[in-house]
Amino acid sequence: MAKKEKSPVNDLVTRQKLLRKRVSRAMPLLEQCKICPRKCGVNRLQGEKGFCGVGSKVRVASYGPHFGEESVLVGTGGSGAFFFSGCNLQCVFCQNEDISIPDPHNHRVEEEMESRQLAKIMIGLQVRGCSNINLVTPSHVVPQILAALQEAASLGLNLPIVYNSSGYDLVETLQLLDGIVDIYMPDCKFWSTASAGRYLQAKEYPQVAQQAIAEMHRQVGDLVLNQQGEAVRGLLVRHLVMPGLLEETEGIMKFLADTISRETYINVMDQYRPCYRAGEFPEINRSLHAAEYDRAMELARNTGLHRLEKRDLARLLALLSQKEG
Repeated sequence: MAKKEKSPVNDLVTRQKLLRKRVSRAMPLLEQCKICPRKCGVNRLQGEKGFCGVGSKVRVASYGPHFGEESVLVGTGGSGAFFFSGCNLQCVFCQNEDISIPDPHNHRVEEEMESRQLAKIMIGLQVRGCSNINLVTPSHVVPQILAALQEAASLGLNLPIVYNSSGYDLVETLQLLDGIVDIYMPDCKFWSTASAGRYLQAKEYPQVAQQAIAEMHRQVGDLVLNQQGEAVRGLLVRHLVMPGLLEETEGIMKFLADTISRETYINVMDQYRPCYRAGEFPEINRSLHAAEYDRAMELARNTGLHRLEKRDLARLLALLSQKEG
């Protein structure tokens, strides 16, 4: 029987050892890629690209302190966000299609980075006072991220690691992150296969996301905050309310309350706007009505969920003003 890996204690030496084991397990998965539910089977180690459009090296669209995240992630120094290019979903309403959707005609310059370079940037964000390292759209580059975290640990990285994904994650891949990721922040987009197939090109998304969120919660539990109100460990779920699709919201809220935990911290988001190809789908080719959002919040509370993100615009503006000054 294989020796079971121990959960890491809070010291860099133990985390480095665990990361070394996980990198050795993760990198070969790129040879016939089966990192995400698409399981394209291409050899990314040789530069081949599948659905996500990313080969052996990660492409980073931007990075730096980010103040637009949930209040529990921002702290006073911002969330140290890495926005990775490519994506294993293609939401028809994507608000970041210029960096997420592969397009041969897109001439945006994006830097391909080796693990050492990523690690040094992580350390730089730590020195600048960021509250965490926030990996945005990471599902298709988990092996490369693990390699970068291994390098960063050797340089002294000790910030919480945030895995900020669409929820379209394989349980087997998430298990490579057990003991490495401190805070999981998945989306939970749709409850029905019909909506997922129509808007995500992934009708299996609801089942995949439910299994992924359950695994995330198994690893880190409910969200824990420190005395300053900053997240240090646990699960935080995002749900974007869609116009005319409150039945999706209702199903997701019941799932989180009844299957995951009524202590789940959730951000019910109201910022939907028609983007990318939304104009091809008349039913979502409009902004969300205020009454729809109010009803979504009511549906969440009716299930017993009570840890709901509240936007503090005054606080955000004050922090931004402080940084600019």
